[in-house]
Amino acid sequence: MSTARLLVIDAGTTGIRALIYDENAAILAQAYTEFPQYHPAPDRVEQEPSDIWDATQAMIRQALDAAELQPGEITAIGITNQRATTIVWHARTGEPIGRAIVWQDTRTADRAEALNAEWGDRVYARTGWAIAPVYSSLSLEWMLANVPEAAAAAENDQLRFGTVDSWLIYRLTGRAAHVISASNASVTGSYDLLAGDWYREWLDALGIPASAYPEVRDDSGVLGVTAADVFGAEVPIASAIADQHSALFAQGCIEPGMTKCTHGTGTFLDMTIGTEPLIDTASGLTTQIAWRLNGETVYALEGYAGSTGSAVQWLRDGAEIIATSAQSEELARSVPDNGGVYFVPALTGLSAPYWDAYARGTIFGISPGTKRGHLARATLEGIVFSVRDFMDAMSTVSGHPITRIAVDGGASRNDLLLQFQADQLDAEVVRPRNTEATSLGAALLAGLATGVWANAAEALATQEIEASFTPAVSADTRAAQYRTWKRAVERSRGWLRDAGEE
Repeated sequence: MSTARLLVIDAGTTGIRALIYDENAAILAQAYTEFPQYHPAPDRVEQEPSDIWDATQAMIRQALDAAELQPGEITAIGITNQRATTIVWHARTGEPIGRAIVWQDTRTADRAEALNAEWGDRVYARTGWAIAPVYSSLSLEWMLANVPEAAAAAENDQLRFGTVDSWLIYRLTGRAAHVISASNASVTGSYDLLAGDWYREWLDALGIPASAYPEVRDDSGVLGVTAADVFGAEVPIASAIADQHSALFAQGCIEPGMTKCTHGTGTFLDMTIGTEPLIDTASGLTTQIAWRLNGETVYALEGYAGSTGSAVQWLRDGAEIIATSAQSEELARSVPDNGGVYFVPALTGLSAPYWDAYARGTIFGISPGTKRGHLARATLEGIVFSVRDFMDAMSTVSGHPITRIAVDGGASRNDLLLQFQADQLDAEVVRPRNTEATSLGAALLAGLATGVWANAAEALATQEIEASFTPAVSADTRAAQYRTWKRAVERSRGWLRDAGEE
């Protein structure tokens, strides 16, 4: 093991964090800022690519200053990022074309529903994803139809598409590299898992030129070198990995059946399944590339709920019943139970296993005795119920029962949430000492690519478990709570569609 200084750019859905890790995978310094989100219509979530880039540059400078380092002292750079967010730019000018369409955006819901009738099972069986608004390919199709500059660039073979990792690498390398990591490629709804290449039949059907797509690279390995006039030195970008996949690696889930759960803007349950993809179109689960190292591809199953941490943010910013997200636990503990209140956090629709873009957040069971604490508790419980909705399917498809779940993300610091998770999922829930798993995975992969650690086992040996939660309720209680939740979900489904038919 050599001395190292690894810079990680963690480009999340709402903000940018830059962290510097050492050879013991300890954080030496970090800086964080949020960037603006735009909601020009109820079904739209957008970001300015320039805001993402500006925030990234600022946080890199702050982290380097905090660690008292110069750019040339960085061993390697790792990137982890929000997935499926669509960014396009002009090849000649390098300037972004329009705003980024964020993975939470549902403007293509009607189009996804129409395409499912003809393409649904066929595309699912090749990409591992049910056709849904989260598809970057659908966002690209929308841009080509609605953004004249994008259509003109495509006609002249000047359109370039990428997810956030592609955009940051493009800018960091002085516009020299147009690449994407294998994990990010697999969540665009454009990548053929069986052929190991862009799904050209699907792109042709949508009228999207394959020339706009980036070159697919390993998640660990040199994807480019920073331009000295941009970064301040020439430093290898030695990893790029989608956020959930990064956390899966950081949690040590490298053998089939190992499972982690990330509580962020959304909640994601991921299980490593090995070197062969398992695609079950009836399950509602996604199959994706967990990572590709040294040319070997490892796959994972995933179920996710898109608006769980967002629901806690709504308690803070919308309902204004808490001042900080961390206060949700204290408020929830002010009552002994949920008081019969159930909150389905479908703020931007339901994800796995329902894939209902027309559902919306709903609260059931409000009575004269309902207090703020009941709302807070129902919100936290709704996060866990959302995971249970696809947990059983994951065990069935994979053939691996889930008895232990490693957790990470901001809400994993909430002990009440984790105890309810253990109770409702009937599994041991373990929390590592370092819950910044998304950035940690990128650091470990960058270190592996540059010889900081000799192998995955050596890299993962740097981590420790901080706390463990075990089930403490009866099977009958667990079942009764979940039955009520399912009733609530059914009543939340199709809300926007039904409203439009009145």
